[in-house]
Amino acid sequence: MDWPLRLLVLAHATNLKGVDFVWTPLTAEEFAALGPFGRLMQYLYRSGWAPGLYYLVEIWWKREFFPNKTHMPTRRPIFFKDSLLVTVFGVLWMGVMTYAAVATGQSVWLTLLMGVFVPFLFWNTMIGFVVYVHHTHVRVSWHNDKSAWTKAQPFVSTTVHLTFPMKIGNMVHHIMEHTAHHVDMSIPLYRLKKAQAKLEEMLPGRIIVQPFSWGWYFKTAKACKLYDFTRECWTDFQGHMTSPVRGNLPAKP
Repeated sequence: MDWPLRLLVLAHATNLKGVDFVWTPLTAEEFAALGPFGRLMQYLYRSGWAPGLYYLVEIWWKREFFPNKTHMPTRRPIFFKDSLLVTVFGVLWMGVMTYAAVATGQSVWLTLLMGVFVPFLFWNTMIGFVVYVHHTHVRVSWHNDKSAWTKAQPFVSTTVHLTFPMKIGNMVHHIMEHTAHHVDMSIPLYRLKKAQAKLEEMLPGRIIVQPFSWGWYFKTAKACKLYDFTRECWTDFQGHMTSPVRGNLPAKP
């Protein structure tokens, strides 16, 4: 199978509004149409300080845990069964923690806090952060038209390869070599590093490789608030352009 066809067969859609719903940016018009509470939530989500809040509310609660038709129109029976299984496990988990607290003479509420709720919130924060940095960057474009999205060859241009010092990437099972995952979801985690290196060798300058720093992260959060699909650029909440327009992007970050 040749390379372009392999991409179409194995890759999954990313940064296509209406299809990819994770960290999809609003337009200035959509933001203005929100009520005060909706705008407040967007301020929090895009502040850089609340990736866990975003994932908990917008992804886990609305689209994963007993999703409704509004947020997940296409629902399969397995979705309900999975949510039911998660609920049963959660109840059992809290029951075990409560029993352990009583049996050892500890505070039930403190045990539930540290043994159930803090780990759950930590997980939401980690996954919210990971998917944010994968798909949000001043050089990353979003699309609202499928034909334009296809022409842009998005499988390699809309995902950030985030690099870390001290082999931190190994500790998270190479999930930050994420371009390769989007090109072929069948690649196991332990082979992503090699696959990512091969992609970057084959497509020099095409893939965004970004060394991680907290300075870069918060600079990105400040710049990437809303998206202008007409000008094809990121904007702030006032609609002011904060990234180069598509076609004038630098070769490297």
